[in-house]
Amino acid sequence: MKNNVRNERVALKLTQEDLAKKIGVSRQTINAMETNRYIPSTVLALKVAQVLNKKIEELFMLEETD
Repeated sequence: MKNNVRNERVALKLTQEDLAKKIGVSRQTINAMETNRYIPSTVLALKVAQVLNKKIEELFMLEETD
């Protein structure tokens, strides 16, 4: 799964720490998500989408190998 979390976060001028605090996770979790080392749960993905004011499908996309 790939994602656009970093691009959307930067567009809103949020740091990884800012986003992490807003959704209740560590900055390391945000970093791992943005670098595709961590696939978030549905709840976490929905929280990220809500904070970034995007539809979940605009942030997270399946790849051919998924």
